[in-house]
Amino acid sequence: MLLVRCFTCGKVISASFDEFEKRTKAGENPNDVLDDLGITKYCCRRMFISHVDVW
Repeated sequence: MLLVRCFTCGKVISASFDEFEKRTKAGENPNDVLDDLGITKYCCRRMFISHVDVW
């Protein structure tokens, strides 16, 4: 489960995570997916790229 907001800027990012996960598992480039979803700040991108599901 991804956090609701970015640690650094506070932008709500959890709404885009399911789409990101689905598209990257289908083989799309994570950078292109984040661009399409409008995640442009490096701090928010870090939250998606470095997320590890522990549950």
